[in-house]
Amino acid sequence: MNSKAYLYLCVTTLFWGGNSVAGKLAVGHVSPMMLTTLRWLIALCVILAFMRPQIKRDWQKIKAYWLQLFLYGAFGFMLFNALLYSALKHTSAINAVIEQAGIPMLIFAFNFVLFRIPATPAQIVGFSMTLIGVLTTAAHGDLGSLMDLKFNFGDMLMLFACIVYAAYTVSLRWKPAMHWQSFIVVPVFGALVSSLPLLWWEAAQGGMIVPDTTGWIVVLYAAIFPSLMSQVLWVRGVEMIGPNRAGLFINAIPVFGMLLSVLLIGESLQVFHMVAMCLVLGGIAVAEWGRPKQD
Repeated sequence: MNSKAYLYLCVTTLFWGGNSVAGKLAVGHVSPMMLTTLRWLIALCVILAFMRPQIKRDWQKIKAYWLQLFLYGAFGFMLFNALLYSALKHTSAINAVIEQAGIPMLIFAFNFVLFRIPATPAQIVGFSMTLIGVLTTAAHGDLGSLMDLKFNFGDMLMLFACIVYAAYTVSLRWKPAMHWQSFIVVPVFGALVSSLPLLWWEAAQGGMIVPDTTGWIVVLYAAIFPSLMSQVLWVRGVEMIGPNRAGLFINAIPVFGMLLSVLLIGESLQVFHMVAMCLVLGGIAVAEWGRPKQD
């Protein structure tokens, strides 16, 4: 079961690493809330086109838990991504990467405060290693350059996004037991519905940008991979090994994002990329080795 969970979580963070790159590429080609709304609209169309038989079979259970599932979508699906895309209009991708590295720590903190679930010494060491890996990636190998970073309104949005996603991840312990196709439909619908007032606000402020060709490529990527596939795999991974252990994989996002930048937009592969990858993967391995026995 652990090996399957690792695969699910690695694929999830690979697609989310691509989402960070796509979010930065979207600036000027599609506005944040237009991107958010369109990605969930397309995702919902895909679900209704291909998953209706399973949804019909589980319809009574879906109705019983519709509000909980709707809130999962409004917060974990929509609000986090809306804050991320909005933050990238005001802050650098480097700052956003560093701030996302705080999500595992927030998950540890929420689990301890709410459920008295402690982190083992090995998990703390593993988390620290992954954090250093993230910082190495963000600083392009020069950790001293982090002292020159400037923090602004976008960083505040990003920090709030991290709190939202950490809380969502911890709340998955109450997820109703149902087929993943049935589980995903209401959260995606909730993400779409809750994005509409923000899209209206964006239009009223004169900030709405209808996607051009590049914008549509970003929208389609975001709809299929980070929206549908990653959310399903993340929920399954958290279900299999718990939020504390799954949360550490979030720190693979910037490493995958950097590697995708090398492959997709021509950045050169540097030694620090490999160092960061070893630190992140090594940190996850150390944390897994020293996890509590009941996990």
